[in-house]
Amino acid sequence: MKRFVQQQDGVALVTSLVMTMISLTIVMAVMYMITQNIERTGSLKRYKTALEASYGGTDIIIKEIVPLVLQDFDSGTPIDHMETDYGAISLDISATAACLQDKLFKPTSSWASSCSQALNPKSAPDMSFRLQATGGQPYTIYAKIVDHVNEKGNSDLSGLQLEGAGVAESLAVITPQHIPYVYRLEVQAERSANATEQANMSVLYAW
Repeated sequence: MKRFVQQQDGVALVTSLVMTMISLTIVMAVMYMITQNIERTGSLKRYKTALEASYGGTDIIIKEIVPLVLQDFDSGTPIDHMETDYGAISLDISATAACLQDKLFKPTSSWASSCSQALNPKSAPDMSFRLQATGGQPYTIYAKIVDHVNEKGNSDLSGLQLEGAGVAESLAVITPQHIPYVYRLEVQAERSANATEQANMSVLYAW
């Protein structure tokens, strides 16, 4: 019996070490899953915030800026004053007036070679501006018209009909069918201090 006990020396220690290693492995696995879940939750929250910024930026573009640009071209008024009028959001219209005119009134195939058609809105954007966040650094919005689907539109360019109304619809006479201008816009919102916090949108806009 004594010899048998001597042969079992250290078994309890080895068993204890094995169990300790298994316990540590389980604890590390649980900690890893918790950490990954926290990171995913944080990433999703940041993405949703950037997505909301891109929605807000798109609203400003299609309901404020583009109608004014169309109105300016119709009346012959230069668009430079828009940067001053929208100074609160640091509006920067990077595209030239000639390029904007091509994009707004000509088919994509007829645009000047200097007019960027790249899908990345941050690469040679038509315009950019900033939107303040509820917390942290503001978001920079980049936007670009990358395609003109229908250049034969007959939309009102006076700026009075902002929601897509057409020609003399209030008259009690037969009016021509409204054929809107249709554009594809690419919009990107990114945190000014951290470009990885971003969201992109592709918008089909009928005017």
